Amino acid sequence: MSEAYFPVGPGLGPEENFLSLDDILMSQEKLPGRAESALPRLAFALGQGAGTGDSIPEGSKLEIPLWLAKGLHDSKRRIISVELPKIYKEAWRTVFSADANVVDLHKMGPYYYGFGSQLLNFDNPENPEIAQTILQTFISRFRRIMDSSQNAYNEDTSALVARLDELERALFRAGQKGLNDFQCWEKGQASQITASSLVQNYGKRKFTDIDG
Repeated sequence: MSEAYFPVGPGLGPEENFLSLDDILMSQEKLPGRAESALPRLAFALGQGAGTGDSIPEGSKLEIPLWLAKGLHDSKRRIISVELPKIYKEAWRTVFSADANVVDLHKMGPYYYGFGSQLLNFDNPENPEIAQTILQTFISRFRRIMDSSQNAYNEDTSALVARLDELERALFRAGQKGLNDFQCWEKGQASQITASSLVQNYGKRKFTDIDG
């Protein structure tokens, strides 16, 4: 029987993929912000009013879902302003640059890489530093994640997996599956080794970029 849902990977960039469950969940993560003008009929939706017709006064502090913050953000009209979540601020960027492997990314934010990439949509002078920290964090943690996934049968990796963001968990599962498929092939239990879905999706995306 065919699967009812074929997993779709996250967008991994400033624009999310609305066919991806991970991106849909990530877009629900909230940003601290401020209403730069009155917001009619939005108080109830943001949990700040009792009725659907209530408005949010100018200057109010907000906790805004990412998808709504992107929709309301307009640098010319100044409808709302957003603040950086603490894990993307300078103090935490210093921690990441010192040793990114010590940080419990899942506790700080289960979509650290995807959410951080989305923050680049907002006009913030710290965007270059945020982007650089996200990239360097991924690079510094990647090898340990993949090494652990390849030794999953010889050690307990539950503590490591618990500290990974959702993208890192997907990479860990891909590493485990690759190891398991290789061992099955080596024992003659599989006819051939196939490329992982992550590699296949990357190849399709690369060819699409070339065609464009």
